[in-house]
Amino acid sequence: MKYEHKLGLRVILALILIYPVFNFIITPLTKYLVYFISLTFFSISLNNNIFQLGNYHLEFVSACAAISAYYLIFILVIFTKDLSFKNTFKIFFTGALLILIMNLLRIELMFFILTNYSSNLFDKVHLFFWEIVSTLYVAGVWIFLVKYYKIKSIPFYSDLKKLIKR
Repeated sequence: MKYEHKLGLRVILALILIYPVFNFIITPLTKYLVYFISLTFFSISLNNNIFQLGNYHLEFVSACAAISAYYLIFILVIFTKDLSFKNTFKIFFTGALLILIMNLLRIELMFFILTNYSSNLFDKVHLFFWEIVSTLYVAGVWIFLVKYYKIKSIPFYSDLKKLIKR
């Protein structure tokens, strides 16, 4: 397939799999995985999007599922030139799995802090994860993927360079 057609397909795929599609799939997946894992450690109930953990009621919103992290990894992978469909899928799946595992651990840690310490510490740790750790983690996942899969192209830049060259 010609390069231009492959690039066009990648752009179309990026436009089709937009944020709401990720939200539709990942938010319920994360919410129910958190709930079932939490049953092992806590006395917890789930009603719609509200976790009841002791006296605490915590609303699970899409930001809790780290949708932006999945979408960023997806965009970086889809706009990396010269990846086969198989490698694109493998790389994204690996990155998504790493994000999911860390996010589940993060939420369980937050529940532990809330039930064993204080809501004040919960808020501080939550903010720290949200503003600092999440960004560093996604960057780390991307660096890991680049090294592990020996990716030579730079997302966006390699395509732009090739288009300008033509």
